[in-house]
Amino acid sequence: MTRVVLAGAQVFDGTGRAPFTADIAIEDGRIAEVGAALDGDEIRDVGGKLVVPGLIDCHAHALFNGMDVVKTQQQPFSLQFFEAGRNLKTILDSGVTTMRDAGGIDLGVKTAVEQGLVEGPRLMIAVTVLSQTGGHVDGWNVHGDHQRLMVPHPGRPDTVVDGVDNMRKRVREVIRAGSDTIKVCSSGGVMSSRDDPRHSQFSLEELRVCVEEAAAAGQDVLAHAQGAAGIKNALRAGVRSIEHGVFIDDECIELFLETGAWLVPTLLAPVALIEAIDAGMRVGPEMEAKARSVVDVHLESIGKAHRAGVKIAMGTDGGVFAHGQAPRELSVMMQTGLTAQEALVAATSSAAEMLRIDDEVGTIEAGKAADLLVLGGDAWDFAHFLENLETVIQAGEEVDRAA
Repeated sequence: MTRVVLAGAQVFDGTGRAPFTADIAIEDGRIAEVGAALDGDEIRDVGGKLVVPGLIDCHAHALFNGMDVVKTQQQPFSLQFFEAGRNLKTILDSGVTTMRDAGGIDLGVKTAVEQGLVEGPRLMIAVTVLSQTGGHVDGWNVHGDHQRLMVPHPGRPDTVVDGVDNMRKRVREVIRAGSDTIKVCSSGGVMSSRDDPRHSQFSLEELRVCVEEAAAAGQDVLAHAQGAAGIKNALRAGVRSIEHGVFIDDECIELFLETGAWLVPTLLAPVALIEAIDAGMRVGPEMEAKARSVVDVHLESIGKAHRAGVKIAMGTDGGVFAHGQAPRELSVMMQTGLTAQEALVAATSSAAEMLRIDDEVGTIEAGKAADLLVLGGDAWDFAHFLENLETVIQAGEEVDRAA
């Protein structure tokens, strides 16, 4: 067994503690020791470099690589799985070593990563996204056509569900399909043509049975929730996390603090989406209008929640826009008032705690998986994170990153 030592690192261990100088010893894919003057079979000098835990993206969609609806509708069904493999490699190369897929990839894709058939981050999967009829993922055009991004197949139950009894059955079906968590939409959204992100979706009773059935199988629920009413319903139902949180008000904040739920802002999503539209990505005019309308209020809402002490974990909504940009989320989070260290904590130890995997990843300490990033240059300049990212290590092995 080879013992590799990263020597002379500036270590940011993910806890929020100030960086300190130390060596990091890696054995058998795990961090064996953090200390001074460590010995090893191989010594790698990283003096002056910042070493941080691998990033954890709590909200991404590896099945997609941009929301060009016309392109998606023209693709052969099975092509999505091959593209997911490429996307996962791109995500890993960007420094994301753990990811919660918030709907799209199925157990087969996750298993392919675990078996080494595909390179990608450690995965937790929601399999699909549950929506009411006419809800956020019930894509529907006025001429009568569906535009569903997640077509049902044997490994991915249908997205659309109505009523308490059907919700109970559908959650059980998603769990049977291999989910690690359940994703539900309690409000409308931006990337849907026939709803409004400010409007609530699903009744409180439907949401409560969703949470109840997930909990019976030891799983949490993440709620796509943009409007205040949908956020409140989801929090009252007992979800683990609110995704997006665009229109948070004071009562929402009170409920966050009362329930201890997490906020996953995905601030990059509308910003990068608008960039993609301006570069030629084709979406419906109503989607574009909604994307442009939410950017400023989104930043204001997350800033208010942060100042109030709401717990925040990083998520990007990668897949709505092109993958490989996850570290940009750190810079956008800082626009709401988070410091660089607070943003990085949200992307490491806080994300791991929210996902309940903090015994395995999220900090640099003995016993944890050796998922590490080595940053050179001005490492705290997150606007240039990808330029400064020199090495990605996953389970103790250096990732051969694409040029």
